[in-house]
Amino acid sequence: MTRHSSLLKAVLICALFCVSQLPAIAQSDYPNKPVKIIVPFPPGGTTDLMARISAEQLTKIFKQAFVIENIGGSGGVIGAERAAAAQPDGYTLVMTGVGQNAVAHGLDPNIKYDSIKDFAHISLIDLGPNVLVVHPDRPFKTLKDIVDFARANPGKLDYGYTYASSGHMAMELLRQATATCADMKKKNNCNPLPIVGIPYRGGGPLMNAILANEIPMEFINQDAALPYVQAGKLRPIAVSSLQRNPLYPTVPTVAESGYPGFQALSWAGISAPKGTPKPVLDKLEAAMIQALQTPEVKQRIESVGFVIPPLGASAYNNFLKSEIDLWTSLIKKSGIKPE
Repeated sequence: MTRHSSLLKAVLICALFCVSQLPAIAQSDYPNKPVKIIVPFPPGGTTDLMARISAEQLTKIFKQAFVIENIGGSGGVIGAERAAAAQPDGYTLVMTGVGQNAVAHGLDPNIKYDSIKDFAHISLIDLGPNVLVVHPDRPFKTLKDIVDFARANPGKLDYGYTYASSGHMAMELLRQATATCADMKKKNNCNPLPIVGIPYRGGGPLMNAILANEIPMEFINQDAALPYVQAGKLRPIAVSSLQRNPLYPTVPTVAESGYPGFQALSWAGISAPKGTPKPVLDKLEAAMIQALQTPEVKQRIESVGFVIPPLGASAYNNFLKSEIDLWTSLIKKSGIKPE
C-alpha cells in the first residue's frame, strides 16, 4: 500500500467515524432549536393549560423555546395522528390524554395509531376527577336520590354528555355500576341504570344546557364545574376519584356513595413519537419530573383541582395500559358506537 493510499484510507475512516458521531453530538446538546408541543384540542381547555404550564417550565430548564401548536378535531385524534407521524427527533412532542389515547381505541378499531406502540411516553402531568352535578332546581341531593328516581321511572331521567369525553365515560361507568342484576353477586343478566344520554357537540353547549335547566345532570371536569358550583348555579353530587377532591371537600366520592372502587379520571401527559432517541427522552423525562415537583407548578395544578400523579415514563406506561383496558372493556360491554 502506498503512502498516498494509506493517508486516503485514514481520512475516509475518520470521516465515517465523525459522521457516525453526529446523532450523538446532536442529542448531547438537545435542544438546540425550538421544540413544538402539539395540543390536540383548541386553546383554552384543561389540556391546553397543562401544556402551557409544561412548556413554560421546559423553556426555563433547557433555555430553549417550547412552543404550543393547537390541532383540534375528532376528540383529539387528529392531533395525535399528526404527532405519531412526526419526525422522531425530539423536536415534536404531544399532549396525550384519556380521550385520544385510551377511549379512542375502544371506539374506533381502525384508528391510525397505537397509543402504546407509536408513542414514547415521557410522564403524566395531572390526574383529576369528574364531578356529577345537577341543576339546583332539580330535587336530587345525593347519588341515591338519582339512582332511586331512575329505577322508579325508567327512561324519564336524562343526562348530557360530549362524545368520548371523560365525563361521557364516567356516566357510562356509573350506569354499569348501578345496574340491577338477576344475580347481584355474580353480576349476571344485568340492566344498566335506565337513564337517557343526550349528546352535545362540545363542553360549552353542554354547560349552557345544564345551566339553562334543559338537562338535569352531567359529569364534567371538576375545574370546569367549580365556578358554577361556587356561584350556586350547579349542585355537586359526587366526584369520580377514589379520594375526595380538595376543591370539593364536602362532596362524597361515588365510591363512598355505595359503589366501592368506582374511579373515572381525567388526565393528561406528555409524549413523543416512537423512535425518539433515548438520550433525548431521558433528558425530557428528568426535566418534566423536576418541573412537576416544584412548589410553583404543584400549586398551579392543584389550584384547579388536579393532583400530581406518579411521575416518569414507567409509571405513565403502566397507567396508560390500565386505562386502555378499562375503557375498551367498558365500551364493548356498553355497546357504545362511534358517532
